[in-house]
Amino acid sequence: MLEDDYTWVIRKALRGHGLTPGDAARQAGIPENEFLEFSEGKFSEETARRIAAVLNLKAEALAGHPGYLPKRFAMRGVHQLELPFGEERVNAWLVWADDTAILFDTGFETTSCEVALDAISPLVNGQIFITHGHRDHVGGISVLVAIGNTAHGDQIENARPMRPGDSIRCGQLTVRACDLSGHADPALGYHIDGLARPVLVTGDALFAGSIGGCGSPAIYQKALRNLKQVLAPLPDSTVLLPGHGPATTLGEERAGNPFL
Repeated sequence: MLEDDYTWVIRKALRGHGLTPGDAARQAGIPENEFLEFSEGKFSEETARRIAAVLNLKAEALAGHPGYLPKRFAMRGVHQLELPFGEERVNAWLVWADDTAILFDTGFETTSCEVALDAISPLVNGQIFITHGHRDHVGGISVLVAIGNTAHGDQIENARPMRPGDSIRCGQLTVRACDLSGHADPALGYHIDGLARPVLVTGDALFAGSIGGCGSPAIYQKALRNLKQVLAPLPDSTVLLPGHGPATTLGEERAGNPFL
């Protein structure tokens, strides 16, 4: 299941462009009540295509969004930990090779990291990389650090400083940070080299079929610029590990994500 259905895509794009529903409807040449019905769940491919032009979204991707779901993901050395976040879920990602465990993000509450503790307990010298400081991603960090794991992040309490461009060797794996600020600032993505395929941990910068919400048009444009810069050189085979929702690939997102 996607983190965002198409109605959330519309809301995020409206905010990103500083438009009201009435503004968008007028620019698309459709009645405002028709747009409101569309934005509240009455889907129409024709309306989707007309609105996509106004919101600078990929028309084919928005028109196909209700049926979009990336292929089920399975890859040796990568495991999704879906941790509780109120009535919702938040991802932490466990990546391992030999006797080295790498954990990306730590969940919402301290108690939620029990799942992560169970997952990494057979492994030693655990490394933790935090994508951003929102509370649903950092709740378990203090407990995990207290038992001997080492955390890294940009302006994250209990973590060693890490900046875009920095890289850390973890056994067979290399983790390299990149700038995915926007939804959060600062925010890091993490390239992982040494697995069967290239991997990018995106945090909340990119979800399957969507992006993280942005509080203003300026932040929205910054988020899209950073995504474009980070994603442009990567191959379609790159595995993307988001902060919420399912794993996906860059090729699938280039085809199915309206924001790309």
